Formats: sequence, C-alpha cells, structure tokens
Amino acid sequence: MPGLNRFISALVLGRVLSPYLFALYLDDLTMTCLSAPGVCVILHADDILLLSPSVCGLDALTKTCEIELDKLDMVINTRKSCCLRIGPRNNASFLPVSISDSDGTVISWVHEMRYLGISIVRSRTFKCTLGHAKKSFYRAANAVCAKIGRVASEEVTLQLIKVKCLPALLYGLETCPLTKSDLQSLDCN
Repeated sequence: MPGLNRFISALVLGRVLSPYLFALYLDDLTMTCLSAPGVCVILHADDILLLSPSVCGLDALTKTCEIELDKLDMVINTRKSCCLRIGPRNNASFLPVSISDSDGTVISWVHEMRYLGISIVRSRTFKCTLGHAKKSFYRAANAVCAKIGRVASEEVTLQLIKVKCLPALLYGLETCPLTKSDLQSLDCN
C-alpha cells in the first residue's frame, strides 16, 4: 500500500499546482499576444478572453493566439467560442471581418455571452444582464423550499436562502455596472 499513498499524494499535489502550471504554460501566449497595441488577454483557468479595439484587431489577435496555442499542442474550441461587440457600432448590420480559425470555421457573433458566470450583452457601453443570476437564485430558493417544505421555521428557511441561494444572485455583481432598473429588479420591497 505505500505505492498507493504516493500516487494519491502526487495526484493531490498536481491538483493544487495545476493553476500555477497552466499559467506558466500559457505565459508565452500572453506575452506574444500583448505585443500588439491596444489589446488585452484575460486568462482564468482554461478560459481565454481576447479584447481588441477593432474587429480587424480581434481577427489578428485570434490568429496570433491560435499560432501560440498550436505550439503548445492546444486548439481554440470554436463551438464554445463567440464574438461580441461593445461600442458605438455594436449593432452594425454587417461586420467587415468574420473571425475564423485556421480550419476556416467561423466564430459566431452573439448578442450575449457568459464569461466566468457573468452575462455580458452587446451594447454601446459595457453592460451585464442579471437574467441568468436571477434564474439561478430562484432555482436554488425553490430547491431549498421543496426540500424543507413547512417543516422548518421561517428563520431557518430565510437563513438557508441567505447562505445557499443569495450567492448565486450576487456572484460577480460588483463587476457589473447596474442601472436603476437593474437595482429595482433586485429590490425585495
């Protein structure tokens, strides 16, 4: 059994170190992509967010990112990837450039995307939507109420909702610029 314990220790160590090893692995990617002016690359776990001031710049950044990922024997998953435009021309009916990978698979333009649980919508300025967060909150609250029914007191029910459900609603809220209507939709009164 001593061999099994070493295997488990190595497995746990790998899980603890994996975010750091992934960051080291992709360090060259960020350095190469950031050499272009005005672009930004945000990495979190295995999610990559590419930001560029223009559609042509985004296409070039995607190509650069793809070349670097190819060197690491990694690929962009075009089925899970999407493009979203924020700015004065966000609702342009035509887009001058279609973003595609080296195989020619086009990455779709969307009206809404989720990044790390935050729903970002196409708009003139950076804007988030709370629809998914509200659904998650109501789903969790309904699950709590379904499990405990009328057995628990109101205080216990409210404490469970506060601890188990409210984080689903509030997750990432500080990153979202909220409008008056967003705040009113969150108001309990």
